[in-house]
Amino acid sequence: MKNPFVLIVDDEPDIIELLAITLNRMGVETRSAGTLGQAKKLLRERAFDLCLTDLKLPDGDGLDLVEIIQTSAAPFPVAVITAHGNMDTAITAMKKGAFDFISKPIDLLALRQLVGNALKFTEQEPIKDRRTRHTLLGESAVMREIRSKIAKLARSQAPVYIHGESGAGKELVARLIHQQSTRSDKPFIAINCGAIPHELMESEFFGHKKGSFTGAVCDKKGLFQAADGGTLFLDEIADLPAALQVKLLRAIQEKKIRPVGEQQEIPVDVRLLSATHRNLADMVQNGSFRQDLFYRINVIDLNVPPLRERAADVPALVEHILSKLAGQPQANKPDISPAAIEALQCYGFPGNIRELENILERALALYDGKCIEVDDLNLPIGISAPNHQKEHRYDPCQGSLEDYLEAIERKVILQALEENKWNKTAASKQLGLSFRSFRYRLKKLDMDN
Repeated sequence: MKNPFVLIVDDEPDIIELLAITLNRMGVETRSAGTLGQAKKLLRERAFDLCLTDLKLPDGDGLDLVEIIQTSAAPFPVAVITAHGNMDTAITAMKKGAFDFISKPIDLLALRQLVGNALKFTEQEPIKDRRTRHTLLGESAVMREIRSKIAKLARSQAPVYIHGESGAGKELVARLIHQQSTRSDKPFIAINCGAIPHELMESEFFGHKKGSFTGAVCDKKGLFQAADGGTLFLDEIADLPAALQVKLLRAIQEKKIRPVGEQQEIPVDVRLLSATHRNLADMVQNGSFRQDLFYRINVIDLNVPPLRERAADVPALVEHILSKLAGQPQANKPDISPAAIEALQCYGFPGNIRELENILERALALYDGKCIEVDDLNLPIGISAPNHQKEHRYDPCQGSLEDYLEAIERKVILQALEENKWNKTAASKQLGLSFRSFRYRLKKLDMDN
């Protein structure tokens, strides 16, 4: 098996020598260039498995090299070398497709970890959409696009911010990014930030030393250390208190943590994925979430659509969920009538796939043992999916006029919020309402979370 080839691009001979010696000891061959022009010439002459490039070159910008390699016929990982603390350029590079970054002065342990992760791509078979098709179900255009994005995101170390409504499948998307990445043989640690008491958060995230506080009877590893080499998924990151937001920001920038009671920082190799159902941009505006942290975790943005926007996927989801609930053998899986499927496709699903699972589990307890009908679903009245083919008319048998009008108002407000990326000021203007009136309606409809 041939040794990997790495291209080193830097105008400092000492840095080139340090990188070359370290990589040679890892069994990696290197070629070096001191300028952008020399790097382009070497790229034309041979294929490489990885490029390490400084961002400031005598005749150009390392970001140009990132774009050249990532838009070539045979792209490969590019890691950028940044000045200490210069995260803005590192984030810009990752947005352009850089695999990862490393800061000067170069930490050799971090360098070896980065190179090891990047070179795994040469051994990894190309990721196909069909590999996730049986996990992330649905053949709608939006789901095919998400599966394609997951495959691309798996080939990077960049932080990903996954946003979408509760129950839409954000954690499943995070798990698939991890499973298709070179970190798949390392831990995937998922934590709901809203489920940890604020006073325990620092210890849970970063660990603690014995005796560092009352009740610390032994050393404890935190979530970052537990996920070392793998992926850390922070669900409902919007619930982090301000004090921990500062510490998380430092951990992301420095790739190091300090356990409670510890004097020295500990290096960690973790890919960070985060998610929330709340609008972080609004929280940044009102000062409840740090803008610099939002910028760091939102290097790549991935939206998971609500179920009502992909009603065509409902039959496949129903089939899968009923098979799972019925267990083995497959012959035990109950039938469901076309009318029941249509009713589910017309329903708005405020709780998304999690709610669909609950509805079907309840239907299994109520149906006659032959076929699940519409009545067995016991769907709430007045919550319809928008833009469905059928025209919806008020039917007195389905509930009061007040409930019907409230459901319409809720749907229109939700649509305006989604079209304006959950910016309440823009949504109120679109609806021709004053912001005060809009806030009143949100509170009345219990939509002001």
